[in-house]
Amino acid sequence: MPTLPLFHAPAVSRALLLCVALLLPREALCASQDVQTYTSQGLVVADYQVIDLPGSDTIDLLGLRYLLQLNDWLYFGLGAHAPLVRGDYGGFMTLDATLHAQYNLYDGLFIDAGATVGGGGGGSSIAQSKELSGSGGFGIGYIGLGYEFDNHFSVGVNYTYIKFEDSQIDSSQVNFFVEKGVDYTAASYADAGKIVPALVKLLGAKEHILTFEMNNLFQIDPTGSNTKTVNTIALQFSHFLDDANYLFVEAEIGYKGLPLYNQVLPGAGHRFSLSPRVHLYGQVGVGSGGYSPDLIDTGSGLLVYPKASLEFLANDDFGLALSGGYLAAPTATSRNYTLGAALNYHLSSGRKNTTGGRTFKGFRLSVFPQSELNVKVDSASHHEVHMLSTQLDALLDPHWYFATQVSIAYNDYLGYPGYGEILAGIGIQNRYTPSTRFQSFFQLLLGTNVDGIIFKPSVGTTYTLTDSIALYAQVGQIMSVDGKELYREDRPFSATSVGAGLTYRFSLP
Repeated sequence: MPTLPLFHAPAVSRALLLCVALLLPREALCASQDVQTYTSQGLVVADYQVIDLPGSDTIDLLGLRYLLQLNDWLYFGLGAHAPLVRGDYGGFMTLDATLHAQYNLYDGLFIDAGATVGGGGGGSSIAQSKELSGSGGFGIGYIGLGYEFDNHFSVGVNYTYIKFEDSQIDSSQVNFFVEKGVDYTAASYADAGKIVPALVKLLGAKEHILTFEMNNLFQIDPTGSNTKTVNTIALQFSHFLDDANYLFVEAEIGYKGLPLYNQVLPGAGHRFSLSPRVHLYGQVGVGSGGYSPDLIDTGSGLLVYPKASLEFLANDDFGLALSGGYLAAPTATSRNYTLGAALNYHLSSGRKNTTGGRTFKGFRLSVFPQSELNVKVDSASHHEVHMLSTQLDALLDPHWYFATQVSIAYNDYLGYPGYGEILAGIGIQNRYTPSTRFQSFFQLLLGTNVDGIIFKPSVGTTYTLTDSIALYAQVGQIMSVDGKELYREDRPFSATSVGAGLTYRFSLP
């Protein structure tokens, strides 16, 4: 199937490489125990737009993204779009990358413009998803005005053009946005493991938790054609505002019962400390998700999800948790009880160590186009699948790291849009030093794609360009995990995966 040049992997790579020549701004805060900290700045942005479709109900999209500041006016980041209250498109979802420019005109008034590329899809039914989403690749361009109030909070309006390749979505409209500036202390990737004394002020040094959960959605009186329990894999990132209250964003995808069921929910929660090692979490998420409303009736996509979890801390870094919740679609009939088991990785504790100081932990965030070659579905050849991928690596020590990877295709799979993967696992690498040009790694990831559980061993390397930026490449093999109904029996999957892009490296206290 022909594709627009905009969505070919080399084109996406060229967009990412615009960031290479730009050094991140670094305002020195202190130099202690050989740690040179700096202030990292970014924007959290939410936007909303309503898109008219020829011959179909309108669709509304809520966009959420995080943009890292590259210089005084340029930003780069990742985000997602999903529907809320218009039409019958629950389960429509995208993953995208954005290059954003923002320039102050006068006394808080600013002009902004940007371009977004990515992949995704969905529709009111599996068949209709072809009309709505085409092959899955899309692009967005926008320009507009905004006003910044106190506390780095801004509102504004953009004129936006969005186009999905070979689809009904080819439209211009107004979108409204809000954004919040975020500043925090960071350090070099090479400083991971070093300690800053307690007397040093660390801006935004709060606790963060990355949660990997195996969850189960038990449908209550389902009206869709799929009545099975939906088994899912969930990833959640939580940012604590203080010792008890936190904000989070959760991404969840099915691997059995309804593979590729998906949802993204931001929200807020509170932690109750029952003892030094036992914590109770209560949270409420509001977002969007589903699959096709004829299979699971989430209607327009709006979801509300209150949930509680009980955690036991095995050590300062890892906790085991059990969770239960109630997931409801207010505009439709889907109602579900949920039960899950999770591993919590405390990325940065936000707490002082025994010396009163704070230890920096190392991270890598990689963004890269990824192509799956030699694709076999039930032993039959399939054309290549091209995806936009992002991977977050959190260092456990200089050699071992915990990895999560999310990908979504910008061309079709078996004739339909919306192919995606979500994986997590462990990796090993050679030790990094400031003089290290190449840092090679081997990793084992387990997760799910459109038909069930997949396993992905891969090898790769990064090549240092600056202290924070490196070139990134990996090659791997993807295999379906057959047996015990973990993968759809009539189409086992295998492919060779190749990806290359950019890595941003840093440390947080």
